[in-house]
Amino acid sequence: MSALICGSLAYDNIMVFDDHFKNHILSEKLHMLSVAFLVPEMRQEFGGCAGNIAYSMKLLEVAAHPMGTVGKDFGRYEDWIETNQISTKYLTTVADQFTAQAFITSDLDGNQITMFHPGAMNMSHLNSIKDANGIDIGIVSPDGRDGMVRHAAQFCEAGIPFIFDPGQGLPMFDGADLKLFIKQAAYVTVNEYEWEILSERTGYTEADITAQVSALIVTLGAQGSVIHTKDNLYQIPIVHSNDAVDPTGCGDAYRAGLLYGLQHGLPWETIGHIASLMGTIVVEHAGTQNHRFKLGDFKARFKENFGYDF
Repeated sequence: MSALICGSLAYDNIMVFDDHFKNHILSEKLHMLSVAFLVPEMRQEFGGCAGNIAYSMKLLEVAAHPMGTVGKDFGRYEDWIETNQISTKYLTTVADQFTAQAFITSDLDGNQITMFHPGAMNMSHLNSIKDANGIDIGIVSPDGRDGMVRHAAQFCEAGIPFIFDPGQGLPMFDGADLKLFIKQAAYVTVNEYEWEILSERTGYTEADITAQVSALIVTLGAQGSVIHTKDNLYQIPIVHSNDAVDPTGCGDAYRAGLLYGLQHGLPWETIGHIASLMGTIVVEHAGTQNHRFKLGDFKARFKENFGYDF
């Protein structure tokens, strides 16, 4: 069994402005905005949805191949991937582009200003699902628009069940686009805000979607998540932690848990519990690929929180 994870690989450049944006932005001058924020410290993390999901799936000891397009500056990220024994088989380098990059600056109120350069990610349609062998499940996560469209269609044509995970890419698609993705997919996963957009653009209710897919999974932040199927509604709690550090990447880890559970044919409630614990583990670490665990330790923590083994 092997999963194909279509999505972005990106460098996340994270900075903190040791003040409040509101003290430096004059509301009456927004039409001629020119500001600079001094950020003495910066860290660069390896990120992107495909990279993050593949990293967490490696920790869960399941085979997973990220599929994405990367740029001429991918060398350090590639070294990291290879060090962690993650497949690079379906990564394509676009020689005249930079790897996708996010530049994120937060202030003391927790407000964020983010700039995102897609770079090579926009060429993700260069990759083809047909080139991947031995794949039994997939996911279409935020990526270049044409790539997301192409890969969903190819998964469907190949009869490979996949999760449609539009995430930050959701604004690129209108109602007709989204209805086609849902028709092609086996599962749909969104967060609470994304669900509102998805529902508004398609006119679909939860029941409308679960009539077409095996499950609709909606994450609700601190309120946990909900899994809608044709016959049941599963309320999945979060795993509480006193060590929360950084929520960035918890959604990708949750999706790694979904893929693990689906690959192993587990019941939906168990799948949700695995995904929930994965999300919490990432929250306990700064960055999206800095958590580590042994599968045996993960299973022990799972039993401690949910009272049963999987």
